[in-house]
Amino acid sequence: MNRTRWRFPRTLAVAAVALGIAGGSYGVASAASGSPNSSGTAAATASTAATAARSPWGAQRSDETPLTGDLASKVRALALAKVPGGTIVRVETDVDGHAAYEAHLVDANGTPVTVYVDKSLNVVGVQSGGPGGHSAAPPASGSGA
Repeated sequence: MNRTRWRFPRTLAVAAVALGIAGGSYGVASAASGSPNSSGTAAATASTAATAARSPWGAQRSDETPLTGDLASKVRALALAKVPGGTIVRVETDVDGHAAYEAHLVDANGTPVTVYVDKSLNVVGVQSGGPGGHSAAPPASGSGA
């Protein structure tokens, strides 16, 4: 009779341990694979690295304003015409004095590019290689297409 009394709690305990092991194994496997369902740091690190690769300029500066509406569309179109196959990261005002507006993008090879556009919507410079233009000359002055 004593043996029957412990059968149910023991079965319940074994089931709980098995469920815990299965859940833990899934969590470890998800974290190791970097799966987006992972609640661990692997997915967060991969996401941060991807964002950094797309945006070598860092976060938007507080003194530059994102472009919106028709102006944003026009600056995007001008930038993509200069960098065919590129991917726009953001378009914003430029307070560094290169031009009125700038478009940050990544070209088809993954190289960061900044396209500078004046108030008359002329491309006045293209800088490749991220901040400082490590792989190209600084923006040209004057208007040009």
